[in-house]
Amino acid sequence: MIKIVGLGAGNIDQLPLGIYRYLKEAQTVFTRTEQHPVIDSLKNEGIHFISFDEIYEKHEQFEDVYQEIVQILMETHQRESHIVYAVPGHPMVAERTVALLQEKNADIEIAGGQSFLDAMLTAIKLDPINGFQLLDGSSLQAKDLQIAQPIIIGQVYDQFSASHVKLTLMEKYPDEHVVMVVQNAGMPNQSIRSCPLYELDHGWTVNNLTSIYVPPTDQLLREFWKLREIFATLRGENGCPWDKKQTYQSLTKKMIEEVNEYIEAVENEDIDNMIEELGDVLLHVMLASQIAIDQDDFSIDDVIHAVASKMIRRHPHVFGDVKAASAEEAYAYFLQAKAEEKIQNDTT
Repeated sequence: MIKIVGLGAGNIDQLPLGIYRYLKEAQTVFTRTEQHPVIDSLKNEGIHFISFDEIYEKHEQFEDVYQEIVQILMETHQRESHIVYAVPGHPMVAERTVALLQEKNADIEIAGGQSFLDAMLTAIKLDPINGFQLLDGSSLQAKDLQIAQPIIIGQVYDQFSASHVKLTLMEKYPDEHVVMVVQNAGMPNQSIRSCPLYELDHGWTVNNLTSIYVPPTDQLLREFWKLREIFATLRGENGCPWDKKQTYQSLTKKMIEEVNEYIEAVENEDIDNMIEELGDVLLHVMLASQIAIDQDDFSIDDVIHAVASKMIRRHPHVFGDVKAASAEEAYAYFLQAKAEEKIQNDTT
């Protein structure tokens, strides 16, 4: 069995008594990293640790680090019936190696410690009852960000990961959006620094006890869900009489006009007007989709699913196993897939 022990988020005074006693009884403890204040204290009490810190120097991607750690743990477990593996915080909160061990159906037992979330929520004075996001800074993507909610970002280990987090956040937030950098949450040397987003990756030293808090923003007009909400409101009980009166048929002529105006903007190489006219085309797509929702015909989700599925089917050279050496060959695959769809539709 692999006994996984959480070292908590702070110093040894915050370590649960049961975990402390268990570690004291262990002859050797594997640990993902020795960069944790509890480990120095436990070393002074004679506990022997074998850390995986050197593996971080071997790989450019954290996922490769975690995979190797898990491989070593699994191989050690095959030789020894019982090993102890210590991780920062709580084993079930933001600990990728534990998730990988679970995916491999390893024989594990979890012994919890205080999660960094408790200390983090206290530091930023956030009550989570209204919801928040917890995201991994090492794999952060803009599509994950729910900007109307508070966001806590962990796994900000170094300057590179801090820069990655900054650039990803700037895809959704204004450059001046104020964030909080929290280090050593819950410990006597806890520090909290507020800064505009564009300064996130400089002016301070990153360590493995660094987390970032991103407050919600009310600048939501770039969010697709907000656009959907607007059109639902327009055709809602207290909405616009003109929008509520529209039908599929009444929109068709105006939609053709908007497409022609977009074509004119392209021909004039007028970028600003292209943005406006594409917006007008999208307006008609959204309004028609809201009419469909109101009539229980279909939704914008069905429209998105239809076009996404079509693009995957018609691009086997991108999403499948075949290769296209030229634009002409790619278009041939596109036409072939389209013809196959027609045959299938005609026979069903």
